[in-house]
Amino acid sequence: KYFLTLYFQVPEHAELAWILGCLTNVPRVLRLPQWKMKRASQNNEGTVGLLTYPVLQAADILLYKSTHVPVGEDQVLHLELAQDIAQHFNKKYGEFFPVPKAILSTTKKIKSLRDPTVKMSKSDPQKLATVNIADSPDEIVLKFRKAVTDFTSEVTYDPDGRPGVSNLVSIHAAVTGLSIKEVLHQSAGLDTAHYKMVVAESVIQKFAPIRNEIKKLQEDKSHLIKVLEDGAQKAKELAAPIYQEIRRLVGFQ
Repeated sequence: KYFLTLYFQVPEHAELAWILGCLTNVPRVLRLPQWKMKRASQNNEGTVGLLTYPVLQAADILLYKSTHVPVGEDQVLHLELAQDIAQHFNKKYGEFFPVPKAILSTTKKIKSLRDPTVKMSKSDPQKLATVNIADSPDEIVLKFRKAVTDFTSEVTYDPDGRPGVSNLVSIHAAVTGLSIKEVLHQSAGLDTAHYKMVVAESVIQKFAPIRNEIKKLQEDKSHLIKVLEDGAQKAKELAAPIYQEIRRLVGFQ
């Protein structure tokens, strides 16, 4: 049902991104909040690659004629760009691309442990802000112990008024499969310091089998290489005929 590959193994991704870029207005891309945020983190000197990355994402989706895409809440606007590009292409060259729809999980966005007003990101320079799947139990405990909350000890869920504690509740619900209401019921009577350790332990238990599998796979590089090679072959089999038809439609053949 799925396969893994690397970009350079399927050049149709980059080639289609160039074609789609020719159908995309610059102001449309400049409006995306991800561009504004990332550019600000680069001293307002964002690169062309960063600016056009959402178009590459659209190519990733449309190259396989995807109909549904699992995304986080922060990527919904990027998917809407892919929808706009698909509709523009269809209007210009005839009905070809399905207009992809978003699949959102119940936990739409996890916030930073150091600044719960922004999303958790693997590129965050603050190491304590992000929990990585490969983190050791001690690292996970430290990050949650240092998580920003507030001066109220009770565990409640109020994303606007208490973003830090609410973020912990969201994480707890996500890794346990419980609802927010169930998490709050289980946490009644706990202060935030104790609750941080409860959440940390839940995350450790959730990540443990995944982390063990990652370690196992990292020790078998030949298997990983084969997975990528097989994935590249499957991707090419799917992408090549679709891309050839795109080339024909836009007049490259």
